[in-house]
Amino acid sequence: MAMKNWDHLVHYVNELDKPVEIFRKNGLVAFRGGSHKEWGTFNTLSYFGLTYIEFLGIENLELAKATEHNRVVKDAVDALPEHEVLSRVVIRTDDIEEMAASLEAAGLTLSPIMNGKRLDNKGRLIEWRMMTIDGDFQGLVYPFIIQWKGTDAERLEGLTTSGIIQPHPAGNAEIIRAVFRVSDPAATAEHWADIFQLSAAESKVPTVSLKIGDKFFDFVKGDENQFKQVIVETDSIKLKGKTIRVGAGEYIFT
Repeated sequence: MAMKNWDHLVHYVNELDKPVEIFRKNGLVAFRGGSHKEWGTFNTLSYFGLTYIEFLGIENLELAKATEHNRVVKDAVDALPEHEVLSRVVIRTDDIEEMAASLEAAGLTLSPIMNGKRLDNKGRLIEWRMMTIDGDFQGLVYPFIIQWKGTDAERLEGLTTSGIIQPHPAGNAEIIRAVFRVSDPAATAEHWADIFQLSAAESKVPTVSLKIGDKFFDFVKGDENQFKQVIVETDSIKLKGKTIRVGAGEYIFT
C-alpha cells in the first residue's frame, strides 16, 4: 500500500508578503518560495518540519486562467481576490501511480499526473509530481496528491541543511490537525477514510477524526463545507493560546 502523510496545506492570499509579516511579528519564519511559471502562481512558505504552509497567490492571471488540469490553480482564480481562504490539504505519497489507480477505482475524476517545478528564492530547482481531484463531497473539496524525490528522511535532512526548514524564533511548533467545518462530519470522514484508506482516530463528539501519519484531519459540524482552521502544538509561551488569522484562515496554537 502506498505511504500517505500530510505534506502541506494551501492557503490562497492576495499579497505574499502579508503572511511573512504577520508570522514574523509572532516569532514564526515564513519566506517567499518562488513562481510556478507554467501555472501563473507563486507562493510564500512556512515550514513546521516536513509539514508546511503554502500561501498561494496569482502572479499571472491570464496564465492561471488558461491552466487546464490543475484544480488548485483553477480554484485560486475563482477564490481570489475576494476570498483569502484555506483551500485544501495535500497528501504526500511514495507511489502516486498506485494512488491514482485506487482513487479512479473509487470513482473519482483525476487530473493527469503532472510534473511540477519552480525555482526557489536562491535559484535552486524544486521538482515534484502531483495530481488533483475534481469535484467535492457535499461541498468540501478533496486534497491533492504529491510525490517528492527521495525518502522523507532524505528530504528532511536536505531541507534542514539548506536552511529551508529552520527553527522558529518563538519556539518549537508542529502542525497537528486540520479542521474542516462540514454539514455531515460522520459521512465526510467515512468517505475520506474509504477513498484515501485512512483510519479513524479517537475523537470527542461532535468532532470526527481521521489519522494520517502522526497527524489528524478533524471534521466538525458547520454549514461552510470548508477547511477552516489549522491546529499547531507548541511549547512557546508567546504562541500558546494564540490564534493567528490570515484572511479567513485561522492558525490556533495549543
